[in-house]
Amino acid sequence: MMSGKIVAIAGAGGTLGPSVVRAFSAAGATLALAGREEGKLAALLDAAGMPAGRRLASAADLLDESAAAAWAGKILKAFGRIDAVLHLVGGYKGGGAIAEIATADWKALHDMLVMTTLNIVRAFAGPLKASGHGRFIAVTSPKARVPTSRSALYSMAKSASDALVRALADEVKGSGTTANLIEVDSIDAPEARGSEAQRSDDPKKAYGRSTPAEEIAAAMLYLCSEEAATINGARLPLTGRG
Repeated sequence: MMSGKIVAIAGAGGTLGPSVVRAFSAAGATLALAGREEGKLAALLDAAGMPAGRRLASAADLLDESAAAAWAGKILKAFGRIDAVLHLVGGYKGGGAIAEIATADWKALHDMLVMTTLNIVRAFAGPLKASGHGRFIAVTSPKARVPTSRSALYSMAKSASDALVRALADEVKGSGTTANLIEVDSIDAPEARGSEAQRSDDPKKAYGRSTPAEEIAAAMLYLCSEEAATINGARLPLTGRG
């Protein structure tokens, strides 16, 4: 379903990255990964059996506007276009009472969640619109909609990031390009589940309110499909089984 498509994955070295790389590789996409460690990204592509002509691994500091733009340029130079961007950069920091919020903690979350999204959206909005069928997908949290005092900083940063994705959806409306969010509480990645033997003993074990990474990857594949071409500016709830 993704044969010939050029897919950029930001933050591919994180928790969700391996499952997304496997899913999109199996679907036939050409993958351009960005993260902090090029070696780790190359290892993900190797593990997925990606051939040389369908892969690109780039170490990039996505907090740097120019680095994000350079990554987009590198993909365009290598493959000529960009069909989809999967924004997987994330992180979490809890808190206490609102009166105890530390400015340094806010800056850290703002940089991690808001600035990386801003840099990626700025760098890729043009190429995605130019494709006529571009897809931008980011992962969000229910806490962006329903903040608590202890999640105030995270909720503030995540809601700002979400607003930018929804704004992109408005900008590309009617162009054939879409921008959407997938909402999860937390991610249950295969690499964190223990051994194959342990999983085979209880294959239907529920992992709290965590969403299996494979299900998130499958939802991303669907949002990239022609069947989802009219879905734009949506918030797809995928918040686990708990």
